[in-house]
Amino acid sequence: MLKLSSRQLTDWPVLLCSFRPLFLVTVLLAMLGITLWLGFLGLGTPLPPVPGGPLVWHAHELLLGFGLAAVAGFVLTAVPEFTATAPFGRRVGLTFVSLWLAARLTFWLSGPLGPWPAALCNLGFALALPLLLTPRLLGDPLRRQWGFFGGLSALALVTAGFYFDVLRGVYPMRWLHAGIGVLMVLIVVAMSRISMRIVNDAIEARRNAGHEVDEDYRARPPRRNLAIFCIALFSLGEWLALPGALNGWLALAAAAAVFNLLNDWHVGRALLERWALMLYSVYWLMALGYAALGVALLFGEISTSAGRHLLTVGAMGVSILAVLCIAGRTHSGYALDTRRWVPVATLSLVLAALLRAGSGLPGMPAQAMILLAGLGWLGAFILACRYLGPVWLRPRPDGGLGCEEPLDEHATGSGCRT
Repeated sequence: MLKLSSRQLTDWPVLLCSFRPLFLVTVLLAMLGITLWLGFLGLGTPLPPVPGGPLVWHAHELLLGFGLAAVAGFVLTAVPEFTATAPFGRRVGLTFVSLWLAARLTFWLSGPLGPWPAALCNLGFALALPLLLTPRLLGDPLRRQWGFFGGLSALALVTAGFYFDVLRGVYPMRWLHAGIGVLMVLIVVAMSRISMRIVNDAIEARRNAGHEVDEDYRARPPRRNLAIFCIALFSLGEWLALPGALNGWLALAAAAAVFNLLNDWHVGRALLERWALMLYSVYWLMALGYAALGVALLFGEISTSAGRHLLTVGAMGVSILAVLCIAGRTHSGYALDTRRWVPVATLSLVLAALLRAGSGLPGMPAQAMILLAGLGWLGAFILACRYLGPVWLRPRPDGGLGCEEPLDEHATGSGCRT
């Protein structure tokens, strides 16, 4: 049997940068997870027998499987860039994706194996991120990276709390609900960095085309910090099981804070450029998600599931797709993709979130809407796999050897024809 040496393994193009294997497994789990979930809902196909049952499996894999893999791929690439420090080597990406795969395997087999292997592997993955990145995140004298430190530490705490409850036989869903809030905070933190470049590039393009644009886009810290505070406050109140009405008002406060954050984005027609509009839609879905949670908790006429799916399928799904398309291509040596599949996939996720949220309204054909929502999610990530998977599996077109952006204009142009 042919054996690969450690050197041969790390020479694979998929390990060229840490995000490549992690983004790839993110897309694969997005497709596999929803396929299994739809099979369970529609055909009764059994799911892995995990502590807490099918709903816990679904939420855990969406948040601590799919979501955490995307977060890991992003921060392992972005933090060296944000902190002007050396990029991580190939073995870091190999180690993290191996640990992530072990975490998935042990969790899916936690019925026969018991919860301890899953607890050790999943917590190991979640803790490894802040442990590796903390010196760089806290080393910035201007404290610009503290938001990432707080978010990654909170994700590790959520994972630890989840398995603490599992190991003592307590239903662990409260920790997954808290995990949604942590991921929303991380999205706000990361989006403030990504949007500064994307929106201002759109503004500059309009200026170069002869249009008058008064001012550049700025992600203002007071609005961002208020949104983070309100999201965190609602998540804490829900975790503490405060009275429903109080949590409802906290959810509406979070919605209002996110809507207030959108005021920074009103920069005219530059907002209609595909990448700016894609990121803009994330905040709309986030605000609507917290608004729906507030209405559900205050009046009880709709399920809280509507708001949670606007946050997860909508805000989280679209933001992760944006990161895959933007960071996943540019840090592989390619230009941003101008083909139609990107807006089609984005629209598919937005419609999936709206359908899933609307399925709980009185008189709606819930089963059909849930099926269509699942197919919308699946279609979006099939497109991502088709058009982004080959980018991560082969060498850079510009001869680069790491995670840097395209090295020359010719290589950048060729990327659009992938």
